Amino acid sequence: MKETTRLYEVEEGITVPLDRIDPGTLRTMVKEFVTRDWSELSDADYTLEKKIDQVFQQLHDKKAKVVFDLVTETCNIVVT
Repeated sequence: MKETTRLYEVEEGITVPLDRIDPGTLRTMVKEFVTRDWSELSDADYTLEKKIDQVFQQLHDKKAKVVFDLVTETCNIVVT
C-alpha cells in the first residue's frame, strides 16, 4: 500500500482525449476554467467568449490538455 501512496504523490494525472469528452461538458469545463480567476480577466480587453475560444484553440493545438487527477477525482485544464 505504501508504494501505491507514493505513486499517487508523483502522479500528475491522466490526460483525457478531447474526443472522449461530451462537447457540452468540455465547454462547461473551459468556461469554469476561464472564469476561475475572472477578476484578473476583467481588467483585460477580452470577452468571456474570446477567452473560451482561446482555451479551445490551445486544447486543439495541444498547448493545453484536460487532465483527470486520480487522487482528487477531478478534471482540470493544464498547460503542456
